Order: sequence, then structure tokens, then C-alpha cells
Amino acid sequence: MKKILLASVALLGFAGAASAADLPLRAAPPAPIIAAVPVFTWTGFYAGVNAGYGWMTDDRLYDPVFGFTGDSNDGGFVGGGQIGYNYQIGSFVVGLETDIQYADLGTRYRFNAAIPGYEEDDSSDWFGTVRARAGVAFDRALIYATGGFAYADDANGWTVGGGLEYAFTNNLTAKVEGLYVNLDRDRDFLSPTATGGGNNTEFGVVRAGLNFKFGSY
Repeated sequence: MKKILLASVALLGFAGAASAADLPLRAAPPAPIIAAVPVFTWTGFYAGVNAGYGWMTDDRLYDPVFGFTGDSNDGGFVGGGQIGYNYQIGSFVVGLETDIQYADLGTRYRFNAAIPGYEEDDSSDWFGTVRARAGVAFDRALIYATGGFAYADDANGWTVGGGLEYAFTNNLTAKVEGLYVNLDRDRDFLSPTATGGGNNTEFGVVRAGLNFKFGSY
């Protein structure tokens, strides 16, 4: 009787093992999908505002009869807006920017034909630039040089400078920039005696700015 019971238990065990072997294997859970973090790029259009300080390095008019006229030490508030485009290639960034600026840089002088001589013209001034930019990006930090064409209401010239820009978000950047501007004013209408003279305006600008970069990256 004992042998019959042991044989029955063994037979049931083999049958259960065979049934378990016939069951389908449980599939492993899918691996979690981890989204890649977007890499920031400087490529894209942007627009912004800026404000700072400008100071004259040379704003003297030379007249052969009246001599030098003007004050080369004036300075004041400078502010305006800019638009531009950057294109990033690896760590290098190139671009083009144009800006228009209000510039309260001090006293200008004009010739008084009724009473020969020069008198002060306290009207505020302005200038603009069209510049190329080229620099090196360290992720969200950009160090760049800039230079190009400068102009005002009665003058044309050139400008050169550099700056540092940092992207706080994918769309908002801030910059600190310095420019040297050299404007050669129109020499044809300075005065009846200034046929051999000229009025060269040179000034420096230090400004901070905010830009909004269009696009998500």
C-alpha cells in the first residue's frame, strides 16, 4: 500500500512539472524610454534692447580761421534696440546684427553765418550700426568680436568692439558689449572758411542688453 501511495505522489509531481513547462513564459517589461535633453544652439533670429554709457574721445571741429571748436570730454546715456541672426558651426558662431541708438553724448557746434563764428547746438544725437559678429560658444556662453559700418544723421564711419553673451533660457540671453565708433561728418557745410577742415567724431560705448531668441532651442 505504501509503495502504491509513493508511486502516485511521484506520478502527480511529474505531471505538474510537465504542465508548468507547457505554460507560456512571462514577457519581460519594456525598458523605460528616456528622452534626450535638447542641446542648446545659438542659431536663429533674435531681437532685443540695450542701454549704457557713451563718451567722446574726439569731437573737435577744425576751422582754418577759428581753430579747433568742440569738447572732447562729453558723455552720457546711450540706449536703443537691435535685431540680428546667428549661425552656429560646432563651437563657432557667426552672425549679423544691426542696431539704432539714442546717444546723449554732449554738445555739438554749428556755424552761425549771421555772426561769423560757432555756437552750441544742444540737440540730442543718434547713431546706428550694421555689424558682423564672430565668436566661440562654450555651451550657453558666447565670447565674440564685432565690427562693421556706423552711421548718423550727417556722418558715416565704422565701428569695432566685442562682448560676452549668456543664454539664461533657450530664448532669453543677456550681453555686455563695448564698441568704438568713428564717424566722419559731412565737410561740405561746416562753414564758409572750413574748406580745408573737418569734423571727426569718435566715441566709446559700454552697454548691457537683453535679447529674445526666436525658436525653442
